[in-house]
Amino acid sequence: MMTVSEFEWSTQEKEIVQTALETAYRRETSSLVHLIREKSEEISQVGDLWRLNDFLSARRFDLDGKYDDRESEFLFVLARLVKEGWLGAEDLNGIAADKWAKISALTKIL
Repeated sequence: MMTVSEFEWSTQEKEIVQTALETAYRRETSSLVHLIREKSEEISQVGDLWRLNDFLSARRFDLDGKYDDRESEFLFVLARLVKEGWLGAEDLNGIAADKWAKISALTKIL
């Protein structure tokens, strides 16, 4: 049985993954911008400003680590993005069935 790091990705699959990562990133950052616009309207004290800064720092740290585009991490990254709702099956159309099955299984344990 193959481990997740032993999967071979075709050139077409790599392109699908890169497009999916870009799509998920765009969706997530757009959502974040919307949320920050809402939160910024609630700022009434300097403490609110620092809490927003802390929130943004934490989100940036999370985003910087989440979108790992190394081939060895594809399955884990895609599973996380599917689980979080940033990607759907339609975004990964063209990925081999065995990889999609592994991604689906990983969404249940991540």
